[in-house]
Amino acid sequence: MKDPASLEAVVYGYVQGVFFRDFTCRRASELGLSGYVRNLPSGEAVEVYAEGERKRLERLIDYLKTGPPSAKVDRVETSWSEYSGGYQGFRIRY
Repeated sequence: MKDPASLEAVVYGYVQGVFFRDFTCRRASELGLSGYVRNLPSGEAVEVYAEGERKRLERLIDYLKTGPPSAKVDRVETSWSEYSGGYQGFRIRY
């Protein structure tokens, strides 16, 4: 894998109850990324942790900024770290 990295993103806005987790899981899987997506208890944010090739992670960020048609994304906060290799596949956490 070229340029492996880890990404943590928190997506704020109208992102719960609008299939945002399913949307994120499908896009991340299509990109060959591993990690998870989950709703945060605030009810106004979704957390995404993903690992893989940096260019693919950047593509995922672009998807997160838009979300599925029924979502309204206000902002996406991101932080990068070293690739851990600790995840297999991409999952929705409940």
